[in-house]
Amino acid sequence: MSITREPTVYDVAKKAGVSIATVSRVLNSPELVKTETRQKVLSAIDELEFVPRADASARARKLVGRIGILTPFFTFPSFVQRMRGVATALVNSPFELVIYPVDSSNRLDGYLAMLPITRRLDGLILMALPIDESIADRLLASRLETVLIEVDHPAFTCIVIDDFHGGELAADYLIKKGHRRAAFLGPGELPDYSLHPEDKRLAGYRAVFDSAGFSLRDEYCRSTALTHPDVHNALALWMNLPEPPTAVFTASDDLAIRLLRAAREHGFRVPDDLAIIGFDDIDMAEQIGLTTISQSLDESGRLAVELLLDRLEFPSRPVQHIQLGLKLIERETA
Repeated sequence: MSITREPTVYDVAKKAGVSIATVSRVLNSPELVKTETRQKVLSAIDELEFVPRADASARARKLVGRIGILTPFFTFPSFVQRMRGVATALVNSPFELVIYPVDSSNRLDGYLAMLPITRRLDGLILMALPIDESIADRLLASRLETVLIEVDHPAFTCIVIDDFHGGELAADYLIKKGHRRAAFLGPGELPDYSLHPEDKRLAGYRAVFDSAGFSLRDEYCRSTALTHPDVHNALALWMNLPEPPTAVFTASDDLAIRLLRAAREHGFRVPDDLAIIGFDDIDMAEQIGLTTISQSLDESGRLAVELLLDRLEFPSRPVQHIQLGLKLIERETA
């Protein structure tokens, strides 16, 4: 009678045509392995249904006591604030939080390729990171419970906002305040592993001005790097126009705060000479009196944890798609 044995790392290496050391690197540091080689190893793992030995015992225990979160822009205030909501919601739970900062497409691909296989997590939160169908299939096949924030996917529980409506709120407010020459400031070129919500925010902003008969001028819509000199230069270009804008809606509070500083250095009175609206409502926005669009950052992080823990306890429940409301917070800058 033949005994079927569990596949080993040696079987994976042989099938993939690589060394055992390469398989080990794929399992432990996938971002350091070339994409083509990593894919060969992953295909072998999938075909053999290989589970690393240490993680097989963890799987037998059902829970390992860890929740993971993948996030880009780890130090940005809006992301820190959302993670604060995540951490707060886990305080009284038996789970520890493991943060995986994403700073490249290769690192993101590596995490999403290996975390479902190694079974080192009980659940995963993806914050503002796109996923393709191959990754979605891997997460589903591994039964790694996953909640998405800012990304809508039919197979996963998701928490999203209506970025288009956020732009509409900003435009409606400025028009009611009497502004007819309004500008938009977005971020400069963003990495391909991140989302681009500023496009929808601008679209909503533009739609309201168009419908009111005050179309946004092309020269009023700019993108800039998140540095003081670049924001300063963008403002200078606007103010040198024959008809400079009287108000600016920025795609984030980070940009708005830098624009506010630049405006004051130029000698402009805010909001009398230039009104400024941000987006996010980070903690600093209240401290400096920034008018902004609140997307309930802490709440989205807290809710993501609650939904994930609920799915861990009741995995048969249908996925949920929750849209958090947006609110314009009126303060001193607009």
